[in-house]
Amino acid sequence: MLFLGFSAGLPFLLVFSTLNARLADVGVETATIGFFSWLGMTYSIKVFWAPVVDRLRLPLLDRLLGKRRSWILLAQAGIATGLYAMAQVDAVAHPERLALWGLLVAFSSATQDIGIDAYRIEIAEERLQAALAATYIFGYRLALLVAGAGALYLAEFWSWQVSYETMAVLVGVGMLTILVAREPAVNHYAVAGDIAHHIEREAARRADLPPRLARLAGWFYAAVAGPFLDFFQRYRELALAILALVALYRVSDIAMGVMANPFYLNFLGFTKTQVADVTKVFGFFMTIGGSLLGGVLVVRYGVRRVLLAGAVMTAATNLLFVLLAQYPPNIVTLALVVSADNLSGGIANVALIAWLSGMTSASFTATQYALFSSLMTLPGKFLGGFSGLLVEAFGYAGFFTMSALMGGPAILLVLFLMRRGRRLDTLAPDPVVRQERS
Repeated sequence: MLFLGFSAGLPFLLVFSTLNARLADVGVETATIGFFSWLGMTYSIKVFWAPVVDRLRLPLLDRLLGKRRSWILLAQAGIATGLYAMAQVDAVAHPERLALWGLLVAFSSATQDIGIDAYRIEIAEERLQAALAATYIFGYRLALLVAGAGALYLAEFWSWQVSYETMAVLVGVGMLTILVAREPAVNHYAVAGDIAHHIEREAARRADLPPRLARLAGWFYAAVAGPFLDFFQRYRELALAILALVALYRVSDIAMGVMANPFYLNFLGFTKTQVADVTKVFGFFMTIGGSLLGGVLVVRYGVRRVLLAGAVMTAATNLLFVLLAQYPPNIVTLALVVSADNLSGGIANVALIAWLSGMTSASFTATQYALFSSLMTLPGKFLGGFSGLLVEAFGYAGFFTMSALMGGPAILLVLFLMRRGRRLDTLAPDPVVRQERS
């Protein structure tokens, strides 16, 4: 899981902040850089093809590797191909070509995430899941360090082509892991399979459907309709508020992040090495520290209180970037602001994941979690696409102020749901979860 976490985290920054740094460094217009952030929306819509990855067997590869490993290996091949092709493209002369190869990387990476999430849950019994998840997150963070600071160092001392070619080679870490790992022996989604067979029988009996259409109806319900109907029927009048909070909780942080590297490089004038040292290497340890602190706080004070604190801190730290834009560049000041931003981001992220994990049904964990993780980033990625236009119109200080204000709705929604805490505990899918969260 350490190596698979590394494989999952490696492509993310290469189509997000590292790519933005590359575009800013070679002189691509700020407005165009903002639109490139829409590549990240691919991660936010993976719920639409998650049922296919979860239930469809690939020809030939499935026979050799099994369902989970075959999908992961296919996705890794797409990532490596896309990164190598991105290395060969002149970003200034052919930005549309770079965007298309970036789309392949983002789509393949999102598909790999679906496969690895399912693999992690199915490979071991429940008592080992926390250890697997923690190891996966550590590997993911290491990959962010490599794809962030590592890619910037390579670009500074060699070139962006060498940087992206190296990243393409590093995809081999995950590919080798999948080839030597074992396929899960047990499918922990047997309940969903039982539902599919039940719907198949009912469809054939009541509607007098042919066997193939009956099987299709059962598959569709268990893979696509079931997870969503289960969620809305369980949470009833609070379902929309929950989804709204999931969608808006990180919008302030993600929208701000699109313009972070152009701000450091173009506006403040720091070098790529300085940005890598402070925001990637130093920021990495601050994020890990925030995650550990968030875990302790959730145990001590409960997930909802920490969820509220994370929402407030995320919005507040965006205002620190407004101050950063008002004064001459200073590496110490940058480190302090990045520390506060990454620490609050780590706390908020742990609280959100803990909260969402307690609301998924065991029968539909993969698809429901894909729904949550998709909604977590979709609005922020979409709004981030216009960030370049906002910077050009209002300047960086005005942009960071607006990104801080975007955190207001999330704070209000957390307060709304906290007032209905007992109702949420009653509707939770697992009574043990209800006790822990209260």
